[in-house]
Amino acid sequence: MTQARKTMVAALCATMSVGAFVATAGAAQAKQLTIAMITHAQPGDTFWDIIRKGAAAAAAKDDVKLIYLSAPEGPKEAQLIQNVIDQHVDGIALTLAFPDAEAPTVKAAQAAGIPIVGFNAGVDQWKAMGLLGYAGQDETVAGKAVGEQLNKDGAKNVICLDQQQGAVQLEARCNGIKATFKGKMEVLYATGYDMPTVKARTQAKLQQDPTIDYVVTLGAPFAPVVLDAIGAAGSKAKVGTFDMSPVAVDLIAKGKLQWAIDQQPFVEGYEAVDMIWLNKTNGDTVGGGQPVLTGPFFVNKDNAAAVAKYAKAGTR
Repeated sequence: MTQARKTMVAALCATMSVGAFVATAGAAQAKQLTIAMITHAQPGDTFWDIIRKGAAAAAAKDDVKLIYLSAPEGPKEAQLIQNVIDQHVDGIALTLAFPDAEAPTVKAAQAAGIPIVGFNAGVDQWKAMGLLGYAGQDETVAGKAVGEQLNKDGAKNVICLDQQQGAVQLEARCNGIKATFKGKMEVLYATGYDMPTVKARTQAKLQQDPTIDYVVTLGAPFAPVVLDAIGAAGSKAKVGTFDMSPVAVDLIAKGKLQWAIDQQPFVEGYEAVDMIWLNKTNGDTVGGGQPVLTGPFFVNKDNAAAVAKYAKAGTR
């Protein structure tokens, strides 16, 4: 091989080496982020399907790998946080339904340099726990709005049906109602999504106290069950609900359900993922130290038709 050819080959090899280095560096810089979303969802609650759709939409836009995990109890949710810390995820979006149980692993994630955004539950706790931001409804504000609506509806004796005792966001809803409602209010605890038991317990309560004239459910799947319980008990109580579903919208349109409070869960899931992505890629924080509020939005007979198409698509 001539000296000139040797020189050309050496130059080509060097060029290829530099190119390979640049390509490798570029690939390292373009590493896909992995974000974990951890919730307190209970099995059978379709509300969380909407959260996941919002999160998935943001992940697709941002080219993020999304890991979704859920556990309906505080210690188990805390364990899931530890699991994703061990996986070295780039960010965590979580619900602070059980802040005391989650606090130690939240601190562990922060010590590992993992940014955390809260959403859906923990509007009163996220800032004190040092989270990056929060997306969701202020449940106390929403509860107060419901109390005022009950006053307008002429209610005198109300049941607040709570499906997950100890979950801070549900307690805030009932407490908010109590703060503004002028009549009598009692919390009735249900056993999760065991709907036959929910119906039986509600029916028994209505038969025990015929003066109950309104039941507020804290989740849309409970509204039709309570309506069945009202019919079985021979009660004339009305029903309103927190959260949305296609069934709830249809019941509102038919005049069987009075209203629903929509916290727009699609937006919650979307914003939680997007806030982490913005922080990791551009150092941004969103909200100016305040929560990014996604509700409350009242859905009633006047606007149910406009909302129905989104509910049927699974995004409201």
